Amino acid sequence: MGHMKKLWTIMLMAAVTACSGGAAGGGEAVPTAAAATTGPAPTPAAGGLGQPKDVVTGLAVPWAIAFLPGGDALVTERDSARLLRVGQDGKVTSLGKISGARPEGEGGLLGVAAKDEQVFVYYTAAGDNRIVRYRLSGDRLSDERVLVQGIPKGGIHNGGRLAFGPDGYLYASTGETGEGGLSQRRDSLAGKILRMTVDGEPAPGNPFGTLVYSYGHRNVQGLAWDPSGRMYATEFGQNTYDEVNLIKAGGNYGWPEVEGRGDDPRYVNPLITWSTDEASPSGMAYAKGSLWVAALRGQRLWQVPLRSDGSVGKPVAHFTDRFGRLRAITAAPGGSLWVGTSNKDGRGSPRPGDDRIFSVTPS
Repeated sequence: MGHMKKLWTIMLMAAVTACSGGAAGGGEAVPTAAAATTGPAPTPAAGGLGQPKDVVTGLAVPWAIAFLPGGDALVTERDSARLLRVGQDGKVTSLGKISGARPEGEGGLLGVAAKDEQVFVYYTAAGDNRIVRYRLSGDRLSDERVLVQGIPKGGIHNGGRLAFGPDGYLYASTGETGEGGLSQRRDSLAGKILRMTVDGEPAPGNPFGTLVYSYGHRNVQGLAWDPSGRMYATEFGQNTYDEVNLIKAGGNYGWPEVEGRGDDPRYVNPLITWSTDEASPSGMAYAKGSLWVAALRGQRLWQVPLRSDGSVGKPVAHFTDRFGRLRAITAAPGGSLWVGTSNKDGRGSPRPGDDRIFSVTPS
């Protein structure tokens, strides 16, 4: 697969866990608010986390969480295509199903972002992946407008993360749908990080004058920024190394020529790698001097300390095997993190109350 490469990984102090099997549980469970503490108190760890508490239970594959200006959260359910509004008290209101979404495989209703009264969603449609904008008035969505269409879709690797950067522009991650060569093609929207205006146009300063901001990605699932405005992304590896990358405009991140560190000047090396059974990193958030990475197959929450220059310290694993597969994570108003499980996605073992969103506060 391309050039011979040196592969490098940071050794992690965590037990290797096997991927759990089992089919998805009943997807029509009614979500309920839950204020009770989830499980026993965690063992104190470096960096520190408070006691996790359930916000809402009974969800079906919550894929993304985004907060509205008033403090409520928008939550997408991948397989039901429902967009939910969840209050700080756990009250759940359905804003309806996104009519164009066609859930199948790893596709469905994926990312969500909000800006003022505008709501942006990323979903898998009948023939492609799309980014669509709505206006939110109370609990009503209106003024649907397709911003980006023609993003390649597949049974796997549809990308789907949406987030606004500190520059005010909308970023989106796309997957290469299992066709690795698309990642290296700058004329394809697959295997990329995109950057755009709220109208779906290429943002000023994009390196190639198109929507493409960076390329050579396999399947980016998490986006986050530190207080200095540096952008980070999580990425699924294939068989060997998952990654956290520092994203640079115009950077080529090597897939499919490189998995993990390649030390090839044509490609950007990752900041950190894990073996795929320790991570399968999905959502990511920044809080209290660290990146927090939700791990699916690894079934844990990774804390990646950041130094002032953007380099990383030694990662610390939290909640290993405690909640199962973790997919969504977002920094909430007030300093907590909201974390969503993904045990009903067909690859996990649902537990009582799944799927859930719980909150936890870094100390």
